[in-house]
Amino acid sequence: MNAKFQEILAISERYIFGQGANLRLLLTALLAGGHVLLEDVPGTGKTSLAKALAAAIDGQHGRVQFTPDLLPSDVIGANVYDQKLGDFEFKPGPVFCNILLGDEINRASPKVQSALLEVMEEHQVTLDGQTYLVERPFMVIATQNPVEQLGTYPLPEAQLDRFMVRTGIGHPDRQSAMTVVAEAAKLDRTVGIKPVAEAGQVVALQTQALQAHAAESVLDYILQICEATRSDPRCALGVSMRGALALTRCAKVFALAQGRPYITPDDVKALAVPVLAHRLMLVPDAVIDGATPEAVVRQVVAQTAPPTVAGAPAVQ
Repeated sequence: MNAKFQEILAISERYIFGQGANLRLLLTALLAGGHVLLEDVPGTGKTSLAKALAAAIDGQHGRVQFTPDLLPSDVIGANVYDQKLGDFEFKPGPVFCNILLGDEINRASPKVQSALLEVMEEHQVTLDGQTYLVERPFMVIATQNPVEQLGTYPLPEAQLDRFMVRTGIGHPDRQSAMTVVAEAAKLDRTVGIKPVAEAGQVVALQTQALQAHAAESVLDYILQICEATRSDPRCALGVSMRGALALTRCAKVFALAQGRPYITPDDVKALAVPVLAHRLMLVPDAVIDGATPEAVVRQVVAQTAPPTVAGAPAVQ
């Protein structure tokens, strides 16, 4: 896995500058079978980052520009009456692809947002009692602007929990920014990206990722962190078992991508904030006091003692 992971990462970084860490997170989530929420202010390159990863994978790509007037059928599809056949025929929506880019997802109404719940969790769409499966791999990369709230609908906790990773982009360093502005004539820097992995290879890598070894002590460490968020007085809602599973799966991919067939506490620490923080709901008093979900997760991780012996499986 390490060689293919680095190859996909390298081709993406060639066109998207200064975003190596975020590209690694997106690719980790893809190979762990999850979805990503990119949250940052306008103009930081959220859409370009998502398009770069999609372009590196030779598969079907879809895009939805979420707006307040969007309907669920615009996303998942609809049954349309065919006069020639005298019957209804299912017309698939843009979710029937390998990588779906959902731009400004919080601008869609709650009805449209909820239409994504089933397909994100179960990789299928149910319409009029009929179930339609989406092809593997399937990943949703959604973007949203946390600053401008006019005409937006905050994502409910149930949907936030379905995103394996949430991360911000931030502004690039001076050298990366200089490279970007020097190539201002390129309206879309992702156009030159050539696919380096087929959809079938991604599915094989996802299966391989599940084989990474996780020592019982490391699994217990993950559960301790998740349980600590539930008992933290600042949290009205802590990390669910879905969050614990997401952290475990991401840690396995993270380890294999570094050429190591087992996860360590350091893998868990590196991924705890982007995988767990968006699943927390803080009590009002904690918010007033300036607490943030990211700070809570960092403190919980710092206060949870990692296992003293963990890592490689025993040699038989």
